[in-house]
Amino acid sequence: MPARSPQLDDSPAAPLPGIIGGSPAMQEVYRTTRQVARSSASVLLLGETGTGKELIAHAVHTLSGRRDRPFVRVNCGALSESLLESELFGHVRGAFTGAIDNRTGRFEAAHQGTIFLDEINSTTLHLQVKLLRVLQEREFERVGDTRTIRVDTRIIAASNRDLLELALDGRFREDLYYRLNVVPIFLPPLRDRIEDIPQLVTHFLNFYNDKNDRYVAHIEPRALEAMQRYLWPGNVRELQNYVERAVVMATGDELTFELLPEAVRTGRQPKSLGPRSMNFEELTEELVLQGLNSAGEEADDLHGRIVNRVEREVISQVMTKCDKVQIKAAARLGINRNTLHKKLKEYGLDGEGDEQ
Repeated sequence: MPARSPQLDDSPAAPLPGIIGGSPAMQEVYRTTRQVARSSASVLLLGETGTGKELIAHAVHTLSGRRDRPFVRVNCGALSESLLESELFGHVRGAFTGAIDNRTGRFEAAHQGTIFLDEINSTTLHLQVKLLRVLQEREFERVGDTRTIRVDTRIIAASNRDLLELALDGRFREDLYYRLNVVPIFLPPLRDRIEDIPQLVTHFLNFYNDKNDRYVAHIEPRALEAMQRYLWPGNVRELQNYVERAVVMATGDELTFELLPEAVRTGRQPKSLGPRSMNFEELTEELVLQGLNSAGEEADDLHGRIVNRVEREVISQVMTKCDKVQIKAAARLGINRNTLHKKLKEYGLDGEGDEQ
């Protein structure tokens, strides 16, 4: 979220630059962030979507001795496995179709700085092995190359899923989890810090007034009360969007109750926004549309980005339900066991526990 840089004191619980809120839950985040920033330890940011994990990652970097070096962000959930591997580690010319030149990866670009791995829970087990090596040995090879590259890069990872639970289910490497989880920082959902809502609303009003040349300077008490009752499933990002809309649509100088969406006014999330209300066909359509929208017009890896990721998740879930017994999982999936074995290897999934 955009923010101005307020004048801050240096106390451990003081707000961080660009981050709004003084609730007890956020003060604990500030304390931990300031403490860990002085080290080079790996940081794992946990919290729901929209809670500000990237802001905290950037704050850790800004407050560290690496502040004058690069801060590099990678959204691990936005790329297929092959593209993400190339994005992280780079590649050499001829490594694969389309690799017409050598390319520097994000880890190399973040040398002596910080790399922020967002949505790390979406990475495959195959790629997690390579990430573990970078964490342990601080070295890697570009895709298609044999030359080892050493880097001094601090890793901050983020997940909106419980990584320990994923590790216990066999969907995330335990050794990588413990390497990342040196210092965990939990970002509280907005519903757990409602006392920050007035300050957040004021901040976003100021920002969007400036941006849109408007003057919505007041908040109707009834509107603020409704905001503090609402559960905010989209967290601060959702609040930001609603304030922007109110500024654009306001006819006077006040953010009134009527300018709020029905969900906020009634305190109920519309059924159309909740995936639980969708049937399987609707969920499938929504998944494909999100995949296409995130890919962009020029993407040429739609099959890997969408179909392969869905297939991997189906196989992983069925293997878990079948206690990783391949013959049972193959029967449930309706495919040949040799085909399943190949796909387990291709997707880096654990295929132990097969019947003799």
